[in-house]
Amino acid sequence: MGNTLVFIHGLESTGQGTKGRFFAQRFPEMIIEDYTGDFKTRMNKLNSVLNGKDHLILVGSSYGGLMAVQFAMVNENRVKKMILLAPALNLEEFEADSNRQLKIPVVIYHGADDDIVNPPVVKDIAFRCFSSLEYHLVKDDHVLHKTFPLLDWKNLLLID
Repeated sequence: MGNTLVFIHGLESTGQGTKGRFFAQRFPEMIIEDYTGDFKTRMNKLNSVLNGKDHLILVGSSYGGLMAVQFAMVNENRVKKMILLAPALNLEEFEADSNRQLKIPVVIYHGADDDIVNPPVVKDIAFRCFSSLEYHLVKDDHVLHKTFPLLDWKNLLLID
């Protein structure tokens, strides 16, 4: 069975934002939903959308990165890989289990000039939470407007 690609947008974005449209054009099979409301409401919708699906490759942007990680912590056996773009792991909604690391491959891209999600704080959290982490600090902002379209998404969305 093939992989299930999923994009989870950030707090103030939608599935029709720049990244959502980018993925919809290049990966029409990707699941791209709109998430609104508080964290619990968004997570309930994500759980509903992904109910019964496995071989998941989750792409989470900012708040969507936080959602992806929280989902993977509960459903690690269903998630094959995560690509996180400036993930908001520094927010109080993030509940890390300090006794356990996620073992799935995780790739993070974070802009050095991010003024919304603090890169050094997130990097520290990421290295504590993920045992198979590939971390990239790039010369960009929170949205990763220069970096995002240039990433090799075909390869990133594959399982190594």
